[in-house]
Amino acid sequence: MIHVDQISKSFGEVQAVKNVSLTAEDGKITALLGANGAGKTTSMRMIYALITPETGHVTVDGIDSKNDPVAARARMGVLPDARGLYKRLTARENIAYFGRLQGMSESDIQRRADELIERLGMSKFADRQTDGFSQGQRVKVAIARALVHDPQNILLDEPTNGLDVMSTRAIRAFLREEKARGKCILFSSHVMQEVSAVCDEITVVDAGVVRAVGSEAQLLEMSGQHNLEDAFVHLVTQGGDA
Repeated sequence: MIHVDQISKSFGEVQAVKNVSLTAEDGKITALLGANGAGKTTSMRMIYALITPETGHVTVDGIDSKNDPVAARARMGVLPDARGLYKRLTARENIAYFGRLQGMSESDIQRRADELIERLGMSKFADRQTDGFSQGQRVKVAIARALVHDPQNILLDEPTNGLDVMSTRAIRAFLREEKARGKCILFSSHVMQEVSAVCDEITVVDAGVVRAVGSEAQLLEMSGQHNLEDAFVHLVTQGGDA
């Protein structure tokens, strides 16, 4: 479980995130939904302890990430906005390298890599160097290496951005499987269809501020709209209040 309480971050005179709060529960998929530039990536980076909030705090399974960032990160698997694969390594070698960084044994790395390669449909390219991979292939490898240590909390920044239909469906199916295993899943997105398809809870952000929190049905009710896209536009333009 991830609890975010009133986090803020500025870059010079620009207030990127202001007093953002949210809770992502185990066994649920939670979305941080906002347009480009809304503060999603900065919020995610504070949540996974890459940058330190100026105010507020984040707890991951009860661990304060400001006080003990190493322990908090160990409870998370993160797909950042920059995928950053090692191009001279194969997909399998990328996964194994991250397993070693997590202190896993070689036998556990092999078992877990085989499992993720199968579940994410990577068998045909698992032993190829990642240089030249398609966007969908890169994202699958990045997800697999982030989750090689089987973390309880999964954080994904725009996981399906730029993917084709088949790759998107594969990622959705994988997330639903992880949810069924009781994992806490938090992802950021600006794609309404994606959020509508998989999310249990949604936090709407705009200009670094939370505008609304709730399920899709609750957001539709509070906005008086009939689909998520219209609800989002209404909540953002009307300054909806969480």
